[in-house]
Amino acid sequence: MFCIYICESKQFFMYYTLITLHSVFRWLVLLSLIYTIFRASIGYFGGAKFTKTDNTIRHWTATIAHIQLLIGMILYTQSPIIKYFWNDFKQASTSLDTVFFGLIHLILMLIAIVILTIGSALAKRQETDEQKFRTMLVWFSIALLLIFVAIPWPFSPLANRPLLRTF
Repeated sequence: MFCIYICESKQFFMYYTLITLHSVFRWLVLLSLIYTIFRASIGYFGGAKFTKTDNTIRHWTATIAHIQLLIGMILYTQSPIIKYFWNDFKQASTSLDTVFFGLIHLILMLIAIVILTIGSALAKRQETDEQKFRTMLVWFSIALLLIFVAIPWPFSPLANRPLLRTF
Protein backbone atom coordinates (compact mmCIF):
# COMPACT_ATOMS: atom_id res chain seq x y z
CA MET A 1 0.00 0.00 0.00
CA PHE A 2 2.79 2.42 0.93
CA CYS A 3 4.64 1.61 -2.32
CA ILE A 4 1.54 2.40 -4.37
CA TYR A 5 1.21 5.74 -2.60
CA ILE A 6 4.90 6.60 -3.24
CA CYS A 7 4.66 5.59 -6.91
CA GLU A 8 1.45 7.56 -7.40
CA SER A 9 2.86 10.64 -5.69
CA LYS A 10 5.99 10.45 -7.90
CA GLN A 11 3.81 10.26 -11.01
CA PHE A 12 1.67 13.11 -9.72
CA PHE A 13 4.76 15.24 -9.07
CA MET A 14 6.28 14.40 -12.46
CA TYR A 15 3.05 15.13 -14.32
CA TYR A 16 2.53 18.53 -12.70
CA THR A 17 6.20 19.41 -13.09
CA LEU A 18 5.87 18.69 -16.81
CA ILE A 19 2.69 20.79 -17.03
CA THR A 20 4.45 23.69 -15.33
CA LEU A 21 7.51 23.41 -17.59
CA HIS A 22 5.31 23.13 -20.68
CA SER A 23 3.36 26.20 -19.60
CA VAL A 24 6.51 28.27 -18.95
CA PHE A 25 8.17 27.16 -22.20
CA ARG A 26 5.03 28.19 -24.11
CA TRP A 27 5.89 31.79 -23.26
CA LEU A 28 9.55 31.32 -24.17
CA VAL A 29 8.55 29.90 -27.55
CA LEU A 30 6.09 32.72 -28.22
CA LEU A 31 8.47 35.48 -27.11
CA SER A 32 11.41 34.09 -29.07
CA LEU A 33 9.27 33.60 -32.20
CA ILE A 34 7.80 37.10 -31.99
CA TYR A 35 11.25 38.61 -31.43
CA THR A 36 12.75 36.63 -34.32
CA ILE A 37 9.92 37.65 -36.64
CA PHE A 38 10.34 41.26 -35.54
CA ARG A 39 14.07 41.18 -36.29
CA ALA A 40 13.47 39.41 -39.61
CA SER A 41 10.90 42.00 -40.69
CA ILE A 42 13.19 44.89 -39.75
CA GLY A 43 16.07 43.19 -41.55
CA TYR A 44 14.05 42.35 -44.65
CA PHE A 45 12.17 45.63 -45.05
CA GLY A 46 15.08 47.75 -43.83
CA GLY A 47 17.72 46.06 -45.95
CA ALA A 48 19.86 45.24 -42.92
CA LYS A 49 22.83 42.92 -42.82
CA PHE A 50 22.17 39.43 -41.43
CA THR A 51 24.48 39.37 -38.44
CA LYS A 52 25.81 36.67 -36.17
CA THR A 53 23.25 37.85 -33.61
CA ASP A 54 20.42 37.25 -36.11
CA ASN A 55 21.74 33.77 -36.77
CA THR A 56 22.01 33.05 -33.04
CA ILE A 57 18.43 34.23 -32.47
CA ARG A 58 17.25 32.02 -35.36
CA HIS A 59 19.06 29.05 -33.86
CA TRP A 60 17.85 29.58 -30.27
CA THR A 61 14.26 30.11 -31.34
CA ALA A 62 14.29 26.72 -33.05
CA THR A 63 16.06 25.14 -30.07
CA ILE A 64 13.53 26.51 -27.56
CA ALA A 65 10.71 25.21 -29.75
CA HIS A 66 12.33 21.78 -29.90
CA ILE A 67 12.72 21.68 -26.11
CA GLN A 68 9.03 22.55 -25.81
CA LEU A 69 8.22 19.75 -28.24
CA LEU A 70 10.15 17.24 -26.15
CA ILE A 71 8.43 18.34 -22.95
CA GLY A 72 5.09 18.15 -24.74
CA MET A 73 5.75 14.65 -26.08
CA ILE A 74 6.68 13.37 -22.61
CA LEU A 75 3.61 15.09 -21.17
CA TYR A 76 1.47 13.53 -23.91
CA THR A 77 2.51 10.03 -22.80
CA GLN A 78 1.78 10.80 -19.14
CA SER A 79 -1.45 12.78 -19.41
CA PRO A 80 -4.58 11.19 -17.93
CA ILE A 81 -6.64 13.02 -20.58
CA ILE A 82 -4.64 11.39 -23.38
CA LYS A 83 -4.75 7.96 -21.73
CA TYR A 84 -8.53 8.28 -21.47
CA PHE A 85 -8.73 9.50 -25.08
CA TRP A 86 -6.89 6.48 -26.48
CA ASN A 87 -8.37 3.90 -24.08
CA ASP A 88 -11.98 4.92 -24.69
CA PHE A 89 -11.78 6.66 -28.06
CA LYS A 90 -15.47 6.40 -28.93
CA GLN A 91 -16.68 7.98 -25.69
CA ALA A 92 -13.76 10.42 -25.39
CA SER A 93 -14.20 11.72 -28.92
CA THR A 94 -17.55 13.24 -27.92
CA SER A 95 -15.70 15.85 -25.82
CA LEU A 96 -14.11 18.71 -27.78
CA ASP A 97 -11.64 19.30 -24.94
CA THR A 98 -10.41 15.71 -25.10
CA VAL A 99 -10.23 15.67 -28.91
CA PHE A 100 -8.33 18.94 -28.82
CA PHE A 101 -5.58 17.54 -26.61
CA GLY A 102 -5.71 14.05 -28.09
CA LEU A 103 -5.33 15.11 -31.72
CA ILE A 104 -5.69 18.78 -32.67
CA HIS A 105 -3.06 20.22 -30.31
CA LEU A 106 -0.62 17.43 -31.09
CA ILE A 107 -0.98 17.59 -34.89
CA LEU A 108 -0.92 21.39 -35.17
CA MET A 109 2.09 21.71 -32.88
CA LEU A 110 4.00 19.01 -34.73
CA ILE A 111 3.28 20.73 -38.04
CA ALA A 112 4.31 24.10 -36.57
CA ILE A 113 7.62 22.72 -35.29
CA VAL A 114 8.34 21.04 -38.63
CA ILE A 115 7.64 24.32 -40.45
CA LEU A 116 9.81 26.25 -37.99
CA THR A 117 12.62 23.71 -38.37
CA ILE A 118 12.45 23.80 -42.17
CA GLY A 119 12.39 27.60 -42.12
CA SER A 120 15.38 27.72 -39.81
CA ALA A 121 17.36 25.31 -41.98
CA LEU A 122 16.44 27.13 -45.19
CA ALA A 123 17.29 30.55 -43.74
CA LYS A 124 20.68 29.31 -42.66
CA ARG A 125 21.45 28.14 -46.20
CA GLN A 126 20.30 31.24 -48.11
CA GLU A 127 22.97 33.20 -49.92
CA THR A 128 21.89 36.80 -49.42
CA ASP A 129 20.90 38.62 -46.25
CA GLU A 130 17.56 39.60 -47.80
CA GLN A 131 16.78 35.94 -48.57
CA LYS A 132 17.71 34.88 -45.04
CA PHE A 133 15.45 37.49 -43.46
CA ARG A 134 12.59 36.78 -45.89
CA THR A 135 12.80 33.03 -45.29
CA MET A 136 12.75 33.47 -41.53
CA LEU A 137 9.91 35.97 -41.75
CA VAL A 138 7.67 33.73 -43.85
CA TRP A 139 8.33 30.33 -42.27
CA PHE A 140 8.46 31.52 -38.65
CA SER A 141 5.26 33.56 -39.14
CA ILE A 142 3.41 30.50 -40.44
CA ALA A 143 4.68 28.47 -37.48
CA LEU A 144 3.59 31.21 -35.06
CA LEU A 145 0.11 31.33 -36.58
CA LEU A 146 -0.30 27.56 -36.16
CA ILE A 147 1.00 27.73 -32.60
CA PHE A 148 -1.46 30.51 -31.74
CA VAL A 149 -4.34 28.36 -33.02
CA ALA A 150 -3.10 25.24 -31.18
CA ILE A 151 -2.58 26.85 -27.76
CA PRO A 152 -5.43 26.24 -25.30
CA TRP A 153 -5.95 29.92 -24.48
CA PRO A 154 -8.38 30.85 -21.67
CA PHE A 155 -10.71 32.29 -24.33
CA SER A 156 -10.40 29.40 -26.83
CA PRO A 157 -13.64 27.69 -27.89
CA LEU A 158 -11.76 24.42 -28.49
CA ALA A 159 -10.14 23.92 -25.08
CA ASN A 160 -9.06 26.41 -22.49
CA ARG A 161 -6.45 26.50 -19.79
CA PRO A 162 -5.02 29.32 -17.67
CA LEU A 163 -2.25 31.50 -19.07
CA LEU A 164 0.21 29.87 -16.67
CA ARG A 165 -0.31 26.45 -15.15
CA THR A 166 1.45 25.52 -11.95
CA PHE A 167 1.04 23.00 -9.15
